[in-house]
Amino acid sequence: MPELFSEEWIREYIKFLNESSEYQEAARDWEGDFLFVVEPDEELERPMYVYLDLHHGKARNGYVVNDPSEVNPAFEFRGKYSNWKKLIYGEIDPIKGLVSGKFKLKGNMAKVMRYARAAKILVEVAQKIETRFPEK
Repeated sequence: MPELFSEEWIREYIKFLNESSEYQEAARDWEGDFLFVVEPDEELERPMYVYLDLHHGKARNGYVVNDPSEVNPAFEFRGKYSNWKKLIYGEIDPIKGLVSGKFKLKGNMAKVMRYARAAKILVEVAQKIETRFPEK
């Protein structure tokens, strides 16, 4: 079982995402890459960073980032580790998480809101992966 945001997890995520006709339809006009940032909290000691290149309903690339200054994505989605776990478990909706302040977004918020369905599918696809969560 791959650990959240490991290279193995990302490869599986990209595979599932690219097989999702639902995502392809919802994001058919989307152009924009993301840096997902997992901030440490009482459950995680170190930050985690993942880059994901999304283009017209497909994930073109994705990988673990060690130094976030090495990438210049159009969007950055960040939140505490405990909130990421809740997101993967389906306890937090990605858009409601932004509105409630559990997650923060850098980039064009209006564009992300226009693709709210695609954002929800991104999370639903992540939920299909049997995920092991890192511990302290």
